[in-house]
Amino acid sequence: MSKNGAYWIDEFHFDGLRIDATQALFDSSPEHIVTAISKEARAASRGLGIYLVSENEPQQTDMVRPVATGGHGLDALWNDDFHHSAIVALTGRNEAYLHDHHGKAQEFVSAAKYGYLFQGQRYDWQDGPRGTPGLDLRPWNFIHFLENHDQIANTGIGARLSQVTSPARLRALTALQLLGPQTPMLFQGQEFGSSPPFYYFADRDGEIAASVRNGRRDFVSQFPNLTDEQLVIADPCTRETFEKVKLDWSEWEQHAATVALHRDLLALRRTHKALSWHPHAAPSQIDGSVLSSAAFLLRYFADQPDDQRLLFINFGRDQVIDSIPDPLFAPPIHHQWQLTWSSEDPRYGGSGRRPYDLQDHWVLNADVALLFRPVPAEGRRDRWDAPMNP
Repeated sequence: MSKNGAYWIDEFHFDGLRIDATQALFDSSPEHIVTAISKEARAASRGLGIYLVSENEPQQTDMVRPVATGGHGLDALWNDDFHHSAIVALTGRNEAYLHDHHGKAQEFVSAAKYGYLFQGQRYDWQDGPRGTPGLDLRPWNFIHFLENHDQIANTGIGARLSQVTSPARLRALTALQLLGPQTPMLFQGQEFGSSPPFYYFADRDGEIAASVRNGRRDFVSQFPNLTDEQLVIADPCTRETFEKVKLDWSEWEQHAATVALHRDLLALRRTHKALSWHPHAAPSQIDGSVLSSAAFLLRYFADQPDDQRLLFINFGRDQVIDSIPDPLFAPPIHHQWQLTWSSEDPRYGGSGRRPYDLQDHWVLNADVALLFRPVPAEGRRDRWDAPMNP
C-alpha cells in the first residue's frame, strides 16, 4: 500500500494525496502504514513539495506531527468541527453527528485560532472524549471546508448548501472559510454555485450492492427526517444516480456572481500579507473576539500597520454598535479602519455596501462579512465616498 502512494507521485506527478479514514488503518507493525505511506510518497517526490492530507474522524493530531517525534508525518487534517459548526450556523439544524456543534460565534473564533474544537474533551454524541490535543499545531495543519462529498451525500437528498440556506449567509461563511488562516478546500462546483445534487454512488452489483444500499440507509437514519418512509433515497448503485451528480458547466456563466465572490476572496488571500499564511507565520498572527452569539471579529496582525486587517462576520440579525470594549477592535496607532471589502457587494448578488464609520455609531448588518484595512487618520476621506480598494 505504501508503494501505491509513491506510484501516483512518481508516475503521474501528483502533488499530493488524501488518505481516507486513517482511523480505520489498524497496524501494530513497528512502522505504521500511514507513516510508511508518508515516507514513500515524499521519497518519490524527489525533493519537490507534496501535500499529504488525512481524513480522520476521531481527530488524532499525531497524524500531522513529525515522524521523528512519533507522529505520522502528514501535512494536514480535514477539520470536521469547522464544517459542523458552519452547517449549524447556515441551517439552524444540529441533528445527528452535528449534535455537539451550535454554530455560535465562539466556535468560529476558536476554530480560526486552534483548528479542532474537540481536542480530548467530552463529546456528547459519542458519550466520550473526542480528539487529541493540538493547541500547538499551526493553521496549515487543518483544512477547512463547507462542503465535501461525504457531507453533501449524508444529507440523503444530496442538497448543496446554496439550496438550504440564504445567499447572504452563505456569502458571509464563504468569506470566513476563504479568508481564515486554515487551508480552504472547495468541493467540485462550489466555486460557481453548482446546483445538481451530489449523492453517494458506488459501482457495485449483486450482494455487495445490497449491502451498500442497506449501509447507506442505516447511516443516514441518524437524521430523523431521513427515516421518513415516503422519502426516496437515491440508489447508490445505479447508473442514473451517478449521472445526476455530474456538474452542469453552463452554471459557471449563469452564476457569475458566485464565481466573482470566490475569485475576489482568493485574490485577497493570495495578495495581502496578513491574509497569506506561510510556514513561518507566528501563531499570534490572528486573534478574535465574540460580539454576540452570532457575530464576531478576527484581527489579522502584520509587521507593518498598513498590512493589518479586521474581519467582521455576522450571521445573525442587525447589530447596532455604539462601542466595542475590546483592544482587538482598536486600529493601529495614527490609523482608522476603512471598509475594503463587503460580502454584500452587488457584484456578488448582495444588497449593496452601506457606509461605515467605525468612529461613530454604526450597524453591523445581518448575514454579512466585512473586511477593513487601516488608513492614516489624517486626511481621511469622508465615510460615504471612501473607495473600496482591497
